[in-house]
Amino acid sequence: MPSEFDLIARFFTKPTPMTSLGIGDDCALLTPRTGMQLVISTDMLVSGIHFFPDTDPKQLGHKALAVNLSDLASMGATPLAFTMAISLPSADVAWLKPFSEGIFELAQKYHCELIGGDTTRGPLNICITVIGEVPPHEAMQRDHAMIGDDIWVSGSLGSARAALEFLRGKASIDPTVSGYAINRLQMPEPRVELGLAIRPYAHAAIDLSDGLKGDLTHILNRSDVGATLYVDELPMGDALKSQRIQFQRMCMLGGGDDYELCFTAPVTNQRMIENAAKKAGVPVTLIGRIEAEKGLRLVDASGQQLTFSGSSYDHFSSP
Repeated sequence: MPSEFDLIARFFTKPTPMTSLGIGDDCALLTPRTGMQLVISTDMLVSGIHFFPDTDPKQLGHKALAVNLSDLASMGATPLAFTMAISLPSADVAWLKPFSEGIFELAQKYHCELIGGDTTRGPLNICITVIGEVPPHEAMQRDHAMIGDDIWVSGSLGSARAALEFLRGKASIDPTVSGYAINRLQMPEPRVELGLAIRPYAHAAIDLSDGLKGDLTHILNRSDVGATLYVDELPMGDALKSQRIQFQRMCMLGGGDDYELCFTAPVTNQRMIENAAKKAGVPVTLIGRIEAEKGLRLVDASGQQLTFSGSSYDHFSSP
């Protein structure tokens, strides 16, 4: 049976040319570039809560890092490094090999180095802390939305939630798009390039991990503003197009795991936002407007206000 240190050396020790000192000491040493602010975020993935216990380990490795990189993307930050603490039921080499491959393939794409962490025995639980950098006063903070701003969202919405309901046996999906939908759930792509591209033109941003309605409400509350959301303008994921309208709206407004960016920007920056998104290779859609009146109003194409009883994911109230 390999020891804890054998596992670290075999699966999680890589060269760290960007850091002063990486894995192998009590602490890592990271030297930020002159004039930059560090951006730090932590996410935990728990078996049975955030992923199915039988999830493919390579996909799980990818997702564990992707959800953290998505937080950096929402701030317009450049990834630098990450740490990982992982609890494992056993030292299963056949599981750890693809898991580490999934992490490092994504880490290499964004030049993000694993610089430390911890391993212990226990229920499967993965906790990653990611570190990035951004020029001072340029981060897209949740409290920066301004009255009159456009509200934008990247990519498409709802396919990940549709896949979750499908895997739970509670919904059916067109077989021609089921693989795509499951991939959206299991291997989300963090919008790092988009976050960097729109940062000069946007005010506030958030990544959509718990659902558009709830996540956008975080921006509204922090910025002390309200908004109108054009529900019929929401970019619908392919897995939803043959579904009932109630299911579509539930997945797009209340479904989590999209890991798209929702952001606000001045109306005068529409062309710049579109050009920046095109440069990043990610489509964006204008879906609403920030207003002085508090609260979130949902309207359809005819201007009729809608009632949506669903809510976004909450760890202490959601099933």
